[in-house]
Amino acid sequence: QVQLVESGGGLVQPGGSLRLSCAASGSIVSIYAMGWYRQAPGKERDLVAAITSGGRTRYADSVKGRFSISRDNAKKTLYLQMNSLKPEDTAVYYCNAGSSTAQIMGRTWESYDSWGQGTQAIVSS
Repeated sequence: QVQLVESGGGLVQPGGSLRLSCAASGSIVSIYAMGWYRQAPGKERDLVAAITSGGRTRYADSVKGRFSISRDNAKKTLYLQMNSLKPEDTAVYYCNAGSSTAQIMGRTWESYDSWGQGTQAIVSS
């Protein structure tokens, strides 16, 4: 089980971009699925994007065409490139490695479920 630390959040105007990073404490090569989630005040935490070790991706309908998830094994980092940001994208963004995302991506079980502390993105003029 790895420790995850998100960074890259901040205040951006509508139409702007942010690049979120999730640094892992160990190798991510063997992690089947990693993902980005977001939670707005009063809302549940929902999947934004996910990626498998083989490069298969999945996006929430609300972010398709605007967000891109990637993973860099050498840097042990998961990324979320967010473009054309909208006010409704405002949320705390969390990264995940393990069972939560594995289930979404088709694996029935993983022995761990790691979450980062979150990074805040505010989209406002």
